[in-house]
Amino acid sequence: MFLKGIKDRFKHKSALKYMREELQSPPHPLQRKRGINQIGVIVDLDKFPRPEAFEDFVDLFGLRPSGVNVIGYKKDYDKNSPYSTPVFSDKDLGWNGDIDNGYAQEFLSREYDVLLNYYTKKNLMLQLMTVKTKARIKVGFSKVDKTFNDIILDSELKDFDLFKKEVHKYLNVLSELVA
Repeated sequence: MFLKGIKDRFKHKSALKYMREELQSPPHPLQRKRGINQIGVIVDLDKFPRPEAFEDFVDLFGLRPSGVNVIGYKKDYDKNSPYSTPVFSDKDLGWNGDIDNGYAQEFLSREYDVLLNYYTKKNLMLQLMTVKTKARIKVGFSKVDKTFNDIILDSELKDFDLFKKEVHKYLNVLSELVA
């Protein structure tokens, strides 16, 4: 038990070091052009338990049903329990910022036009997923460190309709939406 605590602390430190290095390096160029075809969502399921709400973005942006990819974070979860959304947790932290979770690896293997960071608390796993995700535009809340997002919204996590309207408005201003 004692050694596991030391091991977890070293994993945490190595992940923080990885994240700082990634934030200081220039972003990786993406091949994606203007327009919205793929949206990735990282949601804190402990604070917002309705991940199916993000399906509204399919209609809002005229996407294919597979155009929105959602992954959820839970502080603790049972791997044998069925979840409607792929889930990762603190238990999945590996060495040097690796995330040892098949769902997370599959999420990170894709490129997105927009990444929606739907969480308001500073959490290593959520921020690590944000840093590792390849996306042209990252949208998040003002309560999280501003270095993680390109568009920062000052709204409440509970007010999903306002968040949805604001995302649409700002993407329209950036001429990302094709008329």
